[in-house]
Amino acid sequence: MEREHNLVPEDKLWKRFLYRVIYRADTKLGKLFDITLLSLILISTAIIMMESVPQLDKRFHRTFLILEWIISIFFTAEYWMRISVVKNKKNYIFSFFGIIDFLALVPFFLSFFFPVTKYFLIFRMLRMLRVFRIFNLLDFMNDGYLIVRALKHSSRKIYIFLLFLIIFSVIVGSLMFMVEGGRPGFETIPQSIYWAVVTVTTVGYGDVSPITPMGKFFAVILMLAGYSIIAVPTGIVTAEMRNKRQNLEKICEQCGNEDIDDDARYCKQCGKKLA
Repeated sequence: MEREHNLVPEDKLWKRFLYRVIYRADTKLGKLFDITLLSLILISTAIIMMESVPQLDKRFHRTFLILEWIISIFFTAEYWMRISVVKNKKNYIFSFFGIIDFLALVPFFLSFFFPVTKYFLIFRMLRMLRVFRIFNLLDFMNDGYLIVRALKHSSRKIYIFLLFLIIFSVIVGSLMFMVEGGRPGFETIPQSIYWAVVTVTTVGYGDVSPITPMGKFFAVILMLAGYSIIAVPTGIVTAEMRNKRQNLEKICEQCGNEDIDDDARYCKQCGKKLA
């Protein structure tokens, strides 16, 4: 993910000034701009949530509409300014936050021409992701990248575990269908499998429960197994994250490659011998 501080301001003085206000927070105007942006994001989010409440929407619909108009106009102007004050415009437009800004604006304007698109106004909630920009949290994304890499490298083990869990739930659900003999909640095998999945994942809605002694015995076994089953994917990902963290500490001195395998003696990118 490309950081926004890689964007280059235009040469014109007023554009450089706007660039510092919009993209930086080292001036009073820059901080005020960020505070205003954060306030409007919170207000917009609150409006979207209140619009989903029929009583509030019926009473304050006009007020919500006017406020959303004002907020959307502000965000449209801000989006245009962000593009106009940088040289590498394409880098911003197709960046993570550029796409978020675009998706958060388009549904509002489309709703004027195509009434059906009003259901897509929920995309305005994407504005909340811009909090990462305001608080400069993007620099902490390396930790998130570490988690994604750990999930990717342990995906094969997780797939096998999920396959085992599916087979296990089907078998237990079928057994419960036989044991309970079609009692309420266990009338069919799919319903019994639903109960097995809810139980083994320790969710426990309580809407379905066995009645027979044998069914209760199976339920106890399944509940106890659920704790150990949940610990499996956690252990897999945690071990992979630990390995990746150790690997990230190994860096090739020649090309700076950080993706080094545990048993690697040479860099996979440049071929230099590792220390």
